[in-house]
Amino acid sequence: MADRSLAPDVSLTQDQSFVATSHRGLHYPLGDRRPQPGEAIAIGGGVHWVRTPMPGPLNHINCWLVDDGAGTTLVDTGLNVPMCRDAWQLLRAGAPLDARPVSRVICTHFHPDHIGLAGWFAREYSAPIWMTRGEWLTARVILGDATDSARDEQQAFWRAAGWDEAQLAAAGQGGMGGFKRIVAPMPAGYRRIVDGEVIRIGDADWRVVTGSGHCPEHACLLNEADRLLIAGDQVLPRISSNVSLSAGEPDADPLGEWLASIEKLLGLSDDLLVLPAHGDPFTGLHVRLKALRSEHLERLDQLHAHLAEPRRAVDCFGVMFRRKITNDILGMASGETLAHLRRLEVEGRAVRETRDGLWWYRAA
Repeated sequence: MADRSLAPDVSLTQDQSFVATSHRGLHYPLGDRRPQPGEAIAIGGGVHWVRTPMPGPLNHINCWLVDDGAGTTLVDTGLNVPMCRDAWQLLRAGAPLDARPVSRVICTHFHPDHIGLAGWFAREYSAPIWMTRGEWLTARVILGDATDSARDEQQAFWRAAGWDEAQLAAAGQGGMGGFKRIVAPMPAGYRRIVDGEVIRIGDADWRVVTGSGHCPEHACLLNEADRLLIAGDQVLPRISSNVSLSAGEPDADPLGEWLASIEKLLGLSDDLLVLPAHGDPFTGLHVRLKALRSEHLERLDQLHAHLAEPRRAVDCFGVMFRRKITNDILGMASGETLAHLRRLEVEGRAVRETRDGLWWYRAA
């Protein structure tokens, strides 16, 4: 959006005091400056940064307003919950969105903090939703299959990971109904985007760069002229995105896809300003990608050593995580551990055996 759409104290101008910071090889040019409710910070290249709150440990999601001529392209939306809707109402009532319609909504991937309000914006502004096919179809399948109890296949998957009867009973009441409750109804159609496609937004060209592992076909947006990368969850500065094996595709290799995506993104320029979905904008793309790669490779080696004796996924939590795994994060921890065990299988470093519905892994 043009600077005129913002209050003078919000945009990135020379009279602002931004004290840049650095941490673990990454540089944060905006320092501790973050958007407050109803505010948008001008990043450059026609991009403005807004932040909507989220319940839970993530606390927030970053969304991006991109100047699109007479309108605005919105990248990612936040959850369909009151605190997120209220945050957007503040923005709609004030200067970045009061006089500029949303011309389209681009969602980096299907997770509810990224698509939760996409259908709401689509209805409010008659704005099309743009996504990769893999993400759109995954969202549609989950929304269409949303029930308040877990399917038998999901229960068998959890049991194979080593869950006990109490954990299975508690999780069985959840199903995928929670997904539907935090995602506004989606329209019947969408606009597909593909890897390598160049999207004209306002006066700038943005190239779609896809990755996978965290999700099927995640879309990053690269503006090479202005050295900007809207990275979604594909590259986060301080946390690692969850990479999980799922009951829907139990023989997949999501960690292998994640590592391959890191190699792909290392082919991008290292001087980009990375705009992540969680955390602060940063430079040092290659440093961060290599750290993420090293973290997973080290974990694989530690896990391989741990498999000197047969183990279930739940027996590997002590190697995988530095915190106690409670029931509220049991599903995520199991999926992440199984993704690493599956990667060892694919590499020929581990063998899986099924006994009484349990998956036992041992070093090959």
